[in-house]
Amino acid sequence: MDVGISGPTAAVVGKLLRQLGESTQVMCVTHLPQVAGCGHQHYFVSKETDGAMTETHMQSLNKKARLQELARLLGGSEVTRNTLANAKELLAA
Repeated sequence: MDVGISGPTAAVVGKLLRQLGESTQVMCVTHLPQVAGCGHQHYFVSKETDGAMTETHMQSLNKKARLQELARLLGGSEVTRNTLANAKELLAA
């Protein structure tokens, strides 16, 4: 749903999805922190495969885990004080 967008456009899409979520259920899969930060609820989705079978896992994130995941999305594999601060700003917006 957010292929080919980034930055300010992603922030607008996130806000529009949040508004839509006020009156109906919306579930989106995204790798964009600007979109993920606008959600009312945040889930972490992962998958495991052994070559023969693939399993998908979905975990609801609490406030602390959500902050960590947004920081990871912002900074890649390394979560730093700066990415955590940026994640806090996303959640406060």
